[in-house]
Amino acid sequence: MELINEEKVIKRTASRLFKNKLSKWIFMLATSIGLIVLAVLIYRILSQGLGYLSMDFFTNYASRKPEEAGINAAIYGTIWMMAITGPVSLVLGVGCAIYLELYAKKNAFTRFIQMNISNLAGVPSIVFGLLGLTVFVRLMEMGRSVLAGGLTMSLLILPIIVVAAQEAIRSVPKELQEASYGMGATKWQTIRRVILPAALPGILTGGILALSRAVGETAPLIMIGALTFVAFVPENIWSGFTVMPIQIYNWTSRPQVEFHDVAAAGIIVLLVMLLIMNSIAIIIRNKFSKRY
Repeated sequence: MELINEEKVIKRTASRLFKNKLSKWIFMLATSIGLIVLAVLIYRILSQGLGYLSMDFFTNYASRKPEEAGINAAIYGTIWMMAITGPVSLVLGVGCAIYLELYAKKNAFTRFIQMNISNLAGVPSIVFGLLGLTVFVRLMEMGRSVLAGGLTMSLLILPIIVVAAQEAIRSVPKELQEASYGMGATKWQTIRRVILPAALPGILTGGILALSRAVGETAPLIMIGALTFVAFVPENIWSGFTVMPIQIYNWTSRPQVEFHDVAAAGIIVLLVMLLIMNSIAIIIRNKFSKRY
């Protein structure tokens, strides 16, 4: 009887070891496929675009000639748009998170709002483009301006910032809040001097990652009518504009093969900008995160 039980244990152990090894190789294969595709993509972009990267590429405007085409207007347009998107989305998102976590009563209505915010984070970006077209461009008559584009992108990333800010606020230990109240601080003083400083790394990390998504989005801006051929830099928030993803899309849609190489150079610039933003988020998280 004991011999039979030992044989069963051996068989089960061997089966588990085999499944473990099989799972390991499957996961390794999946990781390898992703890395290989990424390596091929980066190699193709670098091999095509490095030849067009020069100071003229950064200072020239869009042109019908590939050798004279540049990304100057798209870079400035992206910076202008993010100058609107960043403050608007961070202020509204953090404010909404503070209200939901620290002021709103925990009832069915609050849970309904929370569920809808989480669902909005997964809505396709083109839906936000339709909303921006209806509200900002037509209803509020902002036209195809930087302001309309910035507000539209703020709507896109607002749910992401709200969720990230809520998680950061929840991570602050309750003992810190209770100690602040025990010292006689008001609720707002506790939020301003205790909760927000402790939650700031998580809020900034989520905000920067959300802004990185906004930098790479194209569909919402195409829906509101952002320009594809721009030979000027925006002068104010009411100016027409273009951004790097739209400019790259315009180059890839041209029949000339040379414009595809110019688009690869634009992709390199966009990737570098996104990598810098994501690196800043990682540095902030690692430097300012605290364990209580």
